[in-house]
Amino acid sequence: MLNLAARLSPVRAALAARPYTYAASGIAAVIIIFSFVHVFVVAPTTFPLGTVVVVPEGASVIGTANLLVDAGAIRSPFLFRVIVGNRHVQAGSYVFDTPKGLVALAMSLVRGTDGTKPVRVTFPEGVTVRDMADILYAELASFNRAAFLANATPQEGYLFPDTYFFSPFVSAEDVISTLRSTFDARMNDLAPAIDVSGHTRADIVIMASLLEKEAKTFAEKQVIAGILWKRIAIGMPLQVDAVFGYIKGTDTYHPSHADLDIDSPYNTYRNRGLPPTPIANPGSESLRAAASPVKTDYLYYLTGRDGVMRYAKTFEEHKANRAKYLD
Repeated sequence: MLNLAARLSPVRAALAARPYTYAASGIAAVIIIFSFVHVFVVAPTTFPLGTVVVVPEGASVIGTANLLVDAGAIRSPFLFRVIVGNRHVQAGSYVFDTPKGLVALAMSLVRGTDGTKPVRVTFPEGVTVRDMADILYAELASFNRAAFLANATPQEGYLFPDTYFFSPFVSAEDVISTLRSTFDARMNDLAPAIDVSGHTRADIVIMASLLEKEAKTFAEKQVIAGILWKRIAIGMPLQVDAVFGYIKGTDTYHPSHADLDIDSPYNTYRNRGLPPTPIANPGSESLRAAASPVKTDYLYYLTGRDGVMRYAKTFEEHKANRAKYLD
C-alpha cells in the first residue's frame, strides 16, 4: 500500500503547474482585451481631427465605410459594416473635435450626431445670382463664391429664392442643386396655369423676373404682367427700366437718357420682346402673376415718389402722371 506521501505527489505536481497555466491565461486575456480596445475603441493615428467628412445623400454603408477609410477615420471597412448592421448612416457634414474609435464613430454616423450645425440662409425674392453669391459668402465663411458664380450664372432665374439651411461647409454645386430642385418643384405646381397662359415656361420665368423689379404686391404684378404682355402683342417695346440694373451689374439703377441707347440685348427700349434671359430669380408670386395676368385698358404705369402705382391708358396720361407724381 502506497504511503500518504506517494499518494499526494501527483496532486502536488498538478498544483505546482497551475500558476503557469493561470499566468498564460491571464496574458491571453490581456492580449484579447488590448486587441478589442485597439480595434473597436481606440481611434487610428490618422483620424481626421477638425477635418470635414462629408457623407453624401443616399450613401450606402459600404460606400461610407470606404469613404471613412480614405479619410483615415477607420482601419477596417468590414468591421464598420458589421457594427452598423442593417441601420443607415445619416448624410451630412461631420467635424470631430476629438478622436473617435470605430464603435463611437459608427454610432455617430447612424444617429447623425457630431454633424455641423446648419446655417440659415435667406434669399429675398428677385435676388440675382450675384446677390446670392454675396449672401452665401457672408453667411458661410468657407464658401467658394467664384465657383458659385461660374456655375450659377447660366441658371439665372431658375434658382428659387427662399430660406434654406445649409451645412457651413456646403459646396457651391450642392447649393445650386438645392435651389434648382426647389425651383423645379414650384414650377411643377404652376404647370396647369402655364399651360393655359399661351406662353412658354421660359417666357414666364423671364416675365416674372421683370415683375419682381417692377412691382411689390401680387395685384400690381398681375396688372403689370397684363400691360407688358399687351405691349409684346402689339409690337411695342417693353421699356422696362429694371433691366438697366442688370446691365450695369447693380441692385438698383435709374437709367439716364443716354442709357436708353445702350447697345445690349437686355435694353428693352431698343429691342422689342422679352430680354434673352431672366434678370433675377423670381419668387412664387411673380411666377403666378406672369402666368395669370389681369387684362386692363392700361398701357403705361409708374411708381410715384410716394410708392403708389399709377396707371395710364395713353402716353399723354402717362406724361401727366410723371409730371405730377415723379418729376
